[in-house]
Amino acid sequence: MKKQPMPQQAKKTLVLSIYFALAFSTLLVFWQVRNFNFVHCDDNDYVSKNPNVLNGLTPAAVSWAFTTDVSSHWHPLTWLSLMLDCQLFGANAGGIHLVNLLLHIVNTLLLFAVLKKMTGALWQSAFVAALFALHPLHVESVAWISERKDVLSTFFWLLTMLAYVLYVKQPNAARYLLTMLMFALGLMAKPMLVTLPFVLLLLDYWPFQRKISRHLLVEKIPLFALVAVSSVVTFMVMRSGGALIKMDTLPLNSRIANAVLSYVKYLYKMFWPRNLAIFYPFGASASFPFWQVAMCVLLLLVISIFVIRLGRNQKYLPLGWFWFIGTLVPVIGIIQVGQQAYADRYTYVPYIGLFIMIAWGLPVLLSKLPQRKIALGLSMVIVLTTLGICAHQQTSYWKNSVTLFSHALEVTQKNWLAYNDLGLAYDDLGRSAEAMENFSQAIRIIPDYAEAHTNLGIVYTKLGRWQNAIDEHKQAIKFKPDLALAHNNLGIVYTKLGRWQDAIDAYKQAIKIKPDLVEAYNNLGYAYSALGRHAEAIEAYNQAIKFKPDFVDTHYNLGNAYYALGRYPEAINVFEQVIRIKPDYAEAHYNLGMTYSALGRWPQAIDAYKQTIKLKPDLAMAHENLGVAYLVVGDKNSALAEYNILKSLNSELANNLLNQINK
Repeated sequence: MKKQPMPQQAKKTLVLSIYFALAFSTLLVFWQVRNFNFVHCDDNDYVSKNPNVLNGLTPAAVSWAFTTDVSSHWHPLTWLSLMLDCQLFGANAGGIHLVNLLLHIVNTLLLFAVLKKMTGALWQSAFVAALFALHPLHVESVAWISERKDVLSTFFWLLTMLAYVLYVKQPNAARYLLTMLMFALGLMAKPMLVTLPFVLLLLDYWPFQRKISRHLLVEKIPLFALVAVSSVVTFMVMRSGGALIKMDTLPLNSRIANAVLSYVKYLYKMFWPRNLAIFYPFGASASFPFWQVAMCVLLLLVISIFVIRLGRNQKYLPLGWFWFIGTLVPVIGIIQVGQQAYADRYTYVPYIGLFIMIAWGLPVLLSKLPQRKIALGLSMVIVLTTLGICAHQQTSYWKNSVTLFSHALEVTQKNWLAYNDLGLAYDDLGRSAEAMENFSQAIRIIPDYAEAHTNLGIVYTKLGRWQNAIDEHKQAIKFKPDLALAHNNLGIVYTKLGRWQDAIDAYKQAIKIKPDLVEAYNNLGYAYSALGRHAEAIEAYNQAIKFKPDFVDTHYNLGNAYYALGRYPEAINVFEQVIRIKPDYAEAHYNLGMTYSALGRWPQAIDAYKQTIKLKPDLAMAHENLGVAYLVVGDKNSALAEYNILKSLNSELANNLLNQINK
C-alpha cells in the first residue's frame, strides 16, 4: 500500500513543534547562565574592565570599535553588540550571558531552517540542529561572554547560507548582494568566516548538485576578495596586538604536528566529550611523539579516501568531512594565535559538517535494519538527552572563575594559565594565601611567566610585603620587558614606600610601552602631586581623562591639583564634574566646599559641606568647616549645633570650632 503524504497543516504543525523543541531544550540546558559572572580570561578586556564597552554606544566608542587592536582581533560588530548590551543591562553579566544564549538559540533555529530549505529533509535537519544546540563542546561559545564573536559571527554565517540558497534557487544581483552583505557583516564579527566561500562551493556539490564548472569559482570571486581584505586587516591587528606566536617560540614542525593531533582530538571529543576545559596547554616543550603524529596522519588520510570513494553516491559525506577539515584551518594552529594547543570553541561551526555526515549517513547505514525508524528515533532521543545532560553539567562550571579554573585544573595537567587565573579569582575574593599559592604554581610550571610574577607581586603589595612585591615585579620585567602592567605595578609599590622619583620613572616606562594605559597616567599624576609638581600632575591627569573620560578618581585628583595651585574656578569645574559622574562621592563634595570657601563663596560652601555630611555623617572636618562657614555668614546657632555634633566625633576639632565661636 502506497504511503499517503502528510497533510500540509499537519506538516506545518510538526515543523513548528520541532522549532519549539529545539528552542526549549537549548533554553533548558543553558538557562542557568543568567546567574553567571564574568570570568578572569578575556572578559576583563571585552567588557568588565573596558570603559569603551561599559559606556555603551557612544560616538567615541563606535569609532574605537572600528580602530582598536584590543583582543588582537578586528571584529567591530562584536564590540558594538557588547556595547549595546551594556547600554541595556549596564555591567550586569547575567544580561549579557542571556544575549549569548539568545543568539545560540537563533543559530540553532536558523541551522534547522537552512538545512531543511536546502535538502528538504526534515528529520535529518532537525537532528543536526539539535546536535549543534546541545553538544558539550559548544558550551564554551555560549557560556563565555568573550565568545560573543562565535555566536554572533555564526548568526551571519547562517544568514549568508540562507541568502545563498535563495540566490541558487533564483539567481539575480539583489540576492547575490544580500549574500555578500551578510558575509561582510560576519567577517566584522569574527574573521574565522574566511572559509565560508569554500563551504559554499561544497554546497554547490551537495545538496545543490550544481554542475562543477569554472563559473562556480568565478561566481565566488567577490566573496574571496572580501576574504583577502579581512585576512590582511586581521593579520595586521594580530601583529600589532602581539597575539601572533613567533616561529622561534613554536617552530613550524611543532605547529604542523599539533594541527594533525588537534584534528583527531576534535573527532574524538565529538563522540566522547569529557574532560573539557577553557584552556588546553601544550605539552612539555610542545614536542609530539612521531608515532602519534604518524598514526593521526594515517587516520585522517584513511577517512578522507573513504569519504571520497563513498562520496560518489553519498555526496553529503565529502561535504561534511571537508566542511570539518576546511573550517578549522584558520584556527588549527599553523598560524598560531594565543597559547592554547586547541580549544572547544573552535568546533562551533566545524562540527556542523560532521553532524551532517552522521544525520544523513546513519539512515543509509541502517537501511536494512528491521524497525529502522523506531531504532533511529530511540537512538536520537538517547544521544540528545545524554548530550544535553553533559552540556548542562559543563555549563555549570562557567558560573564563576573559581569553579571554571578549578575544573580546568582537575581535567588537565600543568595548566599554568588556569593556575594564574584561579589566583586572580582568589585575589578578588581577598583570599591572599590561595591566590599566592596558585600564582606560585603557575611560576613553577613556567618560571618565566611574567604575568604570574606581577600578579604575585600585586598580592604582596596588598599584604605590605614591599620587597617581595618589588622582586616579583622586577622578575616580570626581566622576562617580559614590554609588560606595561608590571612597570605600573612596580610604580605602585614605590608610591607606597614614598619613593616618588622611582615611581615616576616606572609609570613613565609603563606609558612608553602602552600609551593608553590610563591607570599609569593617573598614578603618575599622583606622584607628581606628592612632590608638589602640580602642573605636571595636571598634564598627566588630563592624559588619563583623554583615554577614559569618566575616570572619576582622576577627575578628583585633577581638582585637587588645581586647588593646590590656587586655580579655584578650574577646581570647582572639575569637582562638579566628579559629582556629575558619581553623585555620592563625599570627598568631592567636601573639596568643592573647601574651594568655595577659598573664594569666599560661603553659601555655596555651606551647601557643599551639608551634602558631604549627608553622605558621610561622621566626617569631622566637614562639620568643623561647616561650623566656620556658618560663623562667617553670621549664623552662630547653626555653628553651635555643628560644635555639639563634633564633640562626639573629634574633641580637638570641636575645641577649635568652639574657640572661633567664642571670639
